[in-house]
Amino acid sequence: MSLLDVLLISRCPPFPLYFGDRLIPYHLARQLSARHHHIDLVAFYTKPEDAADIPRYERFFRHIQLIREPSRGVLRYLWRLYGEHFFPGKAREAWSGEMWQTVQERIFSGRYDVIQLFGGIQVYEYREAVKAYANLIVPYESYSLYLEHELAQPTRRVPFVRRAELSMTRRYEKRMFSGFDQVVVVAQADADALHQINSALPISVIPNGVDTDYFTPNGQEPDEPALLFIGNYDYAPNVEAALQLARHIFPAVKLRVPQARLMLVGNAPPPVLQALASADIDVTGTVPDVRPYYEQALIFVSPLQSGAGIKNKILEAMAMQKAIVATPLSCDGIDLENEKHLLIVDTSEAIVKAIVRLIKDGALRQRIALASRQLIESRYTWQRVATQYETLYRTLADRKAGRI
Repeated sequence: MSLLDVLLISRCPPFPLYFGDRLIPYHLARQLSARHHHIDLVAFYTKPEDAADIPRYERFFRHIQLIREPSRGVLRYLWRLYGEHFFPGKAREAWSGEMWQTVQERIFSGRYDVIQLFGGIQVYEYREAVKAYANLIVPYESYSLYLEHELAQPTRRVPFVRRAELSMTRRYEKRMFSGFDQVVVVAQADADALHQINSALPISVIPNGVDTDYFTPNGQEPDEPALLFIGNYDYAPNVEAALQLARHIFPAVKLRVPQARLMLVGNAPPPVLQALASADIDVTGTVPDVRPYYEQALIFVSPLQSGAGIKNKILEAMAMQKAIVATPLSCDGIDLENEKHLLIVDTSEAIVKAIVRLIKDGALRQRIALASRQLIESRYTWQRVATQYETLYRTLADRKAGRI
């Protein structure tokens, strides 16, 4: 089959990978470049150190250009939503005229088979710049679904401005994905949410994957009953889940299993989470490699109650052959069977019982862990994900060229 020329316009660079949304551009480019396709990248960045990370992924791309992301305040969002240039037609109408000009320069420099926009509000405005080519937009998740889950929490006092944000987000999502050849999200729940807002959208679901060569279990269980939760704590749902785990779930487990301990691993733990560190609770902050923590853990626990999209740490824990206890929301986008691949529970009390059950039942724990790894190997590798994108690219390119 012929090689593809792909232009990737991204809301962010493909690194660092503890930001879960960066897994798609990183691993997709890694897989496609290994198949000798050509990918050019233009991406927004926000931090000076982003440029220093380019050597970590430059081998996957033929061309890389990072552009400072512009600020977008509420007034600018409202002006765009109710103004006459919802889809800009030229550089001076865009939030980032520099990105618009860069995209046009890339298009003029060569013929692309397909152009992929990765992100939502950050990149949708380049629709008119890429419409002559086969194109797709990958918003990763429905932000309105994320807000709905947040507002649905019974214990949370949500300010009026957050409810107003949901209303504005729904108006944006109703309009901003229209006119693209394809919209791709990582979970069916996000596809359903977007279809409820705009039933005409051509939506596909392609889940995230796992690097199964990197995340490979050593086949040995730890001696002590350690519990693990991993997350980027710049993401509010992860902070809430970690606090619930440390303050309520773990103490109840500790009463039943005195030797239990808890590891909370991940980037940017806030002071309220750091303050919970003790002899029994380890709050690590950013670590260079999460695999040793998976190996130390007997059970991975995900008590998430809000958020959207697919939960990458569930996929990683499955790949590392861990027994898992998780809420239903933690499992969105993954084709899991309760009692076979993990234990799915929806309250703190049920999570405690499930954890204790797995600690005491080694046969069940090992059976679930093995089934999880097998499911990852058969359904959720980045090779499989890349093949799905590759097939979609060719279909869109053929359709644009009138070959189908």
